[in-house]
Amino acid sequence: MPEQQKPLHVLHESLNKSVLVAMKGKKEYRGILDGYDQHLNLVLKNTEEIINGESKGVMNVVIVRGDNVIYISPP
Repeated sequence: MPEQQKPLHVLHESLNKSVLVAMKGKKEYRGILDGYDQHLNLVLKNTEEIINGESKGVMNVVIVRGDNVIYISPP
């Protein structure tokens, strides 16, 4: 049986890699994970904002509050 990984360990392995973050309210961010904390607050760089499936533009840095995150995944 494969070893089970803890969520913060998986996030650590995703640092400096592209991730997709789904938010409450049908909003998503696709960018490079630059940092995080134990509350799942995230710092993303070179981030595309997607609302209802439509790209709204790219931002240099985005800070995401962890209690609004539904999931984090490689795109």
